[in-house]
Amino acid sequence: MSEQSPVGELAGAVAELELRPALEAVLMVVDEPATEEHLAKILQRPRRQVAEALRELADEYTVQKRGFELRLVAGGWRFYTRPEYAAAVEGFVLDGQQARLTQAALETLAVVAYRQPVSRSRVSAVRGVNCDGVMRTLLQRGLVEEAGAEPETGAILYRTTNYFLERMGLRGLDELPELAPFLPEAEAIESETLEGVPSFDPDAPDAPGDEDADDQTEL
Repeated sequence: MSEQSPVGELAGAVAELELRPALEAVLMVVDEPATEEHLAKILQRPRRQVAEALRELADEYTVQKRGFELRLVAGGWRFYTRPEYAAAVEGFVLDGQQARLTQAALETLAVVAYRQPVSRSRVSAVRGVNCDGVMRTLLQRGLVEEAGAEPETGAILYRTTNYFLERMGLRGLDELPELAPFLPEAEAIESETLEGVPSFDPDAPDAPGDEDADDQTEL
């Protein structure tokens, strides 16, 4: 009789673990939200059983008023600091420094979020200023990504990422606040756009003043 392989032994050991502590252990080390399907596969359990255990844990942390919470964000589960204790965490991690998006970056990100997929020049037309520098920064920070090209013009289109959803605490784009009606429609700014202009190189160094003409601070 052949000996069981190390992989088989590991799978058998995982299947014997108590589910809720095993979920906590895995979620402590994830660097992005983990889906129920992935957790079920790793822990050798049915997805329904894993989903129930995750919701039980989330409810338990809330009842116990723990300093962290388990949230379903961007299609997966992850531990987050409870909002009321954010100041303590910021003080420790940032040494009192507030890390936040500039006004220019927030405005640009909002246009992409509500009009995606959208080209760089249309974003600039909506904001009324050149957005190349801010778009480059948003790309480098992983908040937006390329989403193909516009068939009519060949202009590169951009959309928000799962990391954007995670940072904003959203399960999906349908949870965005109702702000889209306040942004001009694409047709209204069509004459102001330059869709034939090739997209910028996201890896190119910023030129002086390129981080948006109306905001020289960085994201």
